[in-house]
Amino acid sequence: MTAPDTAVQAMLAGRRADTGRRRQRVLAALDRAAKDGSDVSVAAIARRAGVDRTFLYRHRDLLGQIHAQAAEPPTVPGGRGPAVSRASLQTDLAAADARTARLAAQVRRLEARLSEALGEQVWRESGIGGPDDTEQLKTRITTLEQQVVDLELTLQERDEDLAATRELMAQLNRDRDTPPLPG
Repeated sequence: MTAPDTAVQAMLAGRRADTGRRRQRVLAALDRAAKDGSDVSVAAIARRAGVDRTFLYRHRDLLGQIHAQAAEPPTVPGGRGPAVSRASLQTDLAAADARTARLAAQVRRLEARLSEALGEQVWRESGIGGPDDTEQLKTRITTLEQQVVDLELTLQERDEDLAATRELMAQLNRDRDTPPLPG
């Protein structure tokens, strides 16, 4: 070997050793994150290991280990089961908010029904009685509501037909504007 070859070999060996040390720091950071339940992301592991994120992207095996560990639910230190993460708490809160909204809507519907039932009961017990055409009016309301639904469906079908016609016209215009290929 000549002097430049020796120097190149020494630099390559130094580079390999540095890469090996960095890999060990990344693996140790992953291990610590698994044990203490801390955040497992590319940025967090790179910061904890003292390496640049590009190092992790150049070493796909390490990146794959980070993604695999991030996909697993974190554990509480001491191995007592899954830890509560911020994301899981936010998901639980969103679900609770949705359930609260559904229950509030149900309470409003039940209050309206109760009010209506009590009103009818008081009306009957008062001896005055309700108008005879109440049932006719309810039937008319039901008929009109069904007509509204039918008209909305017809309108929706016409909108779909119009969209299809527009698409066909656009296609025809594109085909007309495209010059024929020389044959």
